[in-house]
Amino acid sequence: MLKIEFNDYTKVIKKKSILTSINYIFEEGKIYKLEGPNGSGKTMLLRAIAGLIYPTNGILTVDGVEITAKNEYPVKIGALIENPVFWKNYTGLEVLKYLANIRGEITVEEIKTSMERMGLDPNDKRNIGKYSLGMRQKLGIVQAIMEKPDILLLDEPVNALDGNAIELLKRIILEEKNRGAVIVIAIHNSGDFDVDYDEIIRIEEGHIVNE
Repeated sequence: MLKIEFNDYTKVIKKKSILTSINYIFEEGKIYKLEGPNGSGKTMLLRAIAGLIYPTNGILTVDGVEITAKNEYPVKIGALIENPVFWKNYTGLEVLKYLANIRGEITVEEIKTSMERMGLDPNDKRNIGKYSLGMRQKLGIVQAIMEKPDILLLDEPVNALDGNAIELLKRIILEEKNRGAVIVIAIHNSGDFDVDYDEIIRIEEGHIVNE
């Protein structure tokens, strides 16, 4: 079973502890909700899981492998962390094809299917510079899910989404759970995105304060 395990994980930046003594285990096939005020550490916890930051003290292991700058990340990960930014002079499909070429694991048809799952038209010829905020958010979600990741990290995923898009995202989240992914979703306002969470984690000032 895939596990993400924090053991006394602390991260200090500019003499300030942004994550402090985190002890937690995330398991496959579960949906986790991170909630807390802005600046509480939700995004930093996602960045830690993604291997974008490393601990000042403590250990993070993913699938039994310690996450350090020296070790290759052991599983496939899909992430939407903070605001998605894409090349504005390309279509959505062109950008996703470019990103998919890095691993070379999925076909163009699979990319198109992922776009349609999130309500985007793969045949839309508009450049991303002409996309609305909601369309860019959808594209960010698509790039996170299209390669069927083992770990899916979503930071405030409902930003700029309308009601229909939110329902599509809920369906995707449940499908990814049933596929066996570890899903971690950071939400500022607790009522913004209600799905059947397996566990709810509240973070304040870099600490997990209740589960």
